[in-house]
Amino acid sequence: MDREARNSKLAARSSQLKAQSIADDYTFENVRRVASAIAAYVLKYEDARQGVAIGYDTRFGSPRFARLVAEVIANAGIPVKLANDYTPTPAVSLAVKQQGAAGGVMVTSSHNPWNWNGLKFKGKFGGSATPAIMNKVEAELPNGAPAAAKAAAIEEVDFKQAHIEEMCKFADLDLIAKANFKFAIDSMYGSGRGVMARIFTDHGINHVVIRQEVNPLFPGINPEPIEPHIELLRTTVAKEKCHAGLATDGDADRIGAVAEDGSFVDSHKCFAVLTRWLLESKKWSGDVVRAFNTTGMVDRIAAKHGRKLHECPIGFKYIADLMMDHEIVIGGEESGGIGYSRYLPERDGLLNSLLLANVMAEGRKPLGELVADLQRDFGPHFYGRRDLHIPENVKQAAIQRARDGATSALGNYKVVKKENMDGVKFFLNAPDHNNGAAPWILFRASGTEPLLRLYSEAATPELVSEILEQAKSFVMSSG
Repeated sequence: MDREARNSKLAARSSQLKAQSIADDYTFENVRRVASAIAAYVLKYEDARQGVAIGYDTRFGSPRFARLVAEVIANAGIPVKLANDYTPTPAVSLAVKQQGAAGGVMVTSSHNPWNWNGLKFKGKFGGSATPAIMNKVEAELPNGAPAAAKAAAIEEVDFKQAHIEEMCKFADLDLIAKANFKFAIDSMYGSGRGVMARIFTDHGINHVVIRQEVNPLFPGINPEPIEPHIELLRTTVAKEKCHAGLATDGDADRIGAVAEDGSFVDSHKCFAVLTRWLLESKKWSGDVVRAFNTTGMVDRIAAKHGRKLHECPIGFKYIADLMMDHEIVIGGEESGGIGYSRYLPERDGLLNSLLLANVMAEGRKPLGELVADLQRDFGPHFYGRRDLHIPENVKQAAIQRARDGATSALGNYKVVKKENMDGVKFFLNAPDHNNGAAPWILFRASGTEPLLRLYSEAATPELVSEILEQAKSFVMSSG
């Protein structure tokens, strides 16, 4: 396969999860070829008359790339609705579902650094295209779609208003206003800009905003709502005496949060807070699903309420697949993506921000107190992650050693069980400190770069750090 074809195939795969460096692999020519393959897929397998919805984020060139995608698809005879402004990914997904479109395209690189961009392709059901769909799109790359006798129309539309209206059906905004909490909202220069502020302003909810302006350089951060990138949100919450800080990533489909004391609330705790509320208070029906690298606290919450828990490989597409066949009250992943069957088979950081505010208002507790309640009632759970940029041979050797049945210990702790759904997870005989988290470490290799990720959960932050250090030593001794 020549370089151009290979890069086009990578760009097609980026419509699921990956992204490419702008002007390197992510070029106008490669985007054009992927857009043509998407058009060919729609013509062959979907009702092309229903058209395609296209949105874009605040990255360098995203509006122009979106216009290019729209022109390619319209030239194949497929009508296009193109966002008239920077738009959250879940707003495009919702438009696909509500309007019965044949699919959707989002130009974004989500949480990645400023110099990356990519495409996400959404199926007609309003969620990420399944692996089967993406295989069909890739099969169309060599030839693409033929030009139609007459190009279809490109209509510029507002996808955000319908998204706001739909989200507001799921949250009691009057209750949030009456609770008189103050929130800090951080859009991280991403396409969620202005959405939460508009909702809160319209409903009289006290708030301050940061990083709402368009700045494609994302100065000083990656637009990912985790440490250290939420440092400004932490200081804002403390300075402004807020009861919580709510952050969304570059395309607003992931959530991160900060408690009233300025401490980071990771995605696992957000997931657990929402799960408990939906099962105990809202009593929504359905099962619970979590990714392989996500907190075991959710298992305990589901078990208490007699709900079936599904565990799936890493990636929201697997959660979305389960939503097609099961009623899922809530599904969550480590990276801050959380979704609901009754809404969309899609993650939505803005909706989850509203729902967290709703939980706080109903319980009349700031976010930190809700997390403390979880730790008391379901045992202490703490989480950590390390990304090791290491040579490919060291990465592969470490994974092979982890899979090897002869590995019976990690540092000071025995390996009591192994699981290999997605990577290799060791459960360890480390202390659980008063029925806290069952300690584990997960080794997961990147399939595209010399990167090995280590994930760990245990009953104390100190134990998490110790396990991660021991896992790092295990990896580095593999060279």
